[in-house]
Amino acid sequence: MSISIDTVSYSAGDTLIIDGITLSVTPGKVLGLLGPNGSGKSSLLRLICRLRRVDSGVIRLGEDDVAILSRASLARRVALVEQQSATDTPLTVRDVVQLGRTPHRGLLSAWDAGDDAAVDMALERVDMKHRAGQIWQTLSGGERQRVHIARALAQTPTELLLDEPTNHLDIQHQLEILSLVSKLGTTCIIAMHDLNLAAMFCDSLAVLQKGKVVALGTTWEVLNEDLIARVFGVRAYVEQSAVHGRYNIQYAID
Repeated sequence: MSISIDTVSYSAGDTLIIDGITLSVTPGKVLGLLGPNGSGKSSLLRLICRLRRVDSGVIRLGEDDVAILSRASLARRVALVEQQSATDTPLTVRDVVQLGRTPHRGLLSAWDAGDDAAVDMALERVDMKHRAGQIWQTLSGGERQRVHIARALAQTPTELLLDEPTNHLDIQHQLEILSLVSKLGTTCIIAMHDLNLAAMFCDSLAVLQKGKVVALGTTWEVLNEDLIARVFGVRAYVEQSAVHGRYNIQYAID
């Protein structure tokens, strides 16, 4: 399914957070959402899964207006992986991932083999199956994030939203997780800060600044030295090679 956002605005109190954003994600592709802190990336993800309500404009999943979808229908389709999640309940890793199956089960329905298979597959994809019986609170920050990504995968969503999913991961697992997400074939939006990782794993990029989209397109169309200086306030050197598929950004320190 595709995600389309049409002239969407959102305010928190008197502060305009999202200012008339229009963009879309091609079905099965990954859109990288870039921008400095406070640009509206996280707020836009929450609007898509209706944790916040738009002030104006329309967000659609395929042909369906998010505003009129039932909570149950929306939960079966969209999974959100937030930056940090915490609980004081002593849950195992498998318990946490099993929560991803909740939208697919009725109030009185029994757990079945299909649910087990979805959980096993999700744990395997993030390399946490060997930790299934471990208490979640004993994991490192990076391991916890991998478990939450597994929970989202167990949900078997058609649209996947990730808010800074690699924040607490070492380089190896950053690459593994983003490679996994890019190969899922699920329509996906990833809010992130690392421009080089975005260039490696995203099919298209949207750059936000003060709640507005200031650039939208492929890596080659979007990331250049002028935009990086204007939006992120840093001087950078951009190396591009369409022949070899390379894209590298080096930052200058004055």
